[in-house]
Amino acid sequence: MRNDFLPAARLDEQLCFALYSASSRLTSIYRPLLAPLGLTYPQFIVLMALWEEDAISISQLADRAGLSKATMTPLLKRLEQKGLIQRQLLADNERQKSVVLTEAGRTLSLQSTDITERAFCATNLTKQQAHDIMALCQKLVE
Repeated sequence: MRNDFLPAARLDEQLCFALYSASSRLTSIYRPLLAPLGLTYPQFIVLMALWEEDAISISQLADRAGLSKATMTPLLKRLEQKGLIQRQLLADNERQKSVVLTEAGRTLSLQSTDITERAFCATNLTKQQAHDIMALCQKLVE
């Protein structure tokens, strides 16, 4: 079939598609590593944020994890059902809740380094390449 349309944007020349494809690939790398723990990649992201700073508001956690508040509600509910977090009312603001790791949630952090190292190895990137990509992505986010 002949393409008589005007020249179109090429998919393989689009930054958005390159980032989307890379993100999908990384998620697929993490999936089998997280499956034995019963975690999804977004749940793992939220736990990593909490391992860095525990007992923060849902809004702060959503910002740190790069997730919408609408996404956070069902995700936190599942993590709470798994016994990894608790949602508690903030002492100084009873309208907001903070997210606090349980002992099981803190213990799970011990496996995180192995998981992230195995995922990194699967990318076949050097540490410098990974650092450069992360710096460029951070620049894009800013």
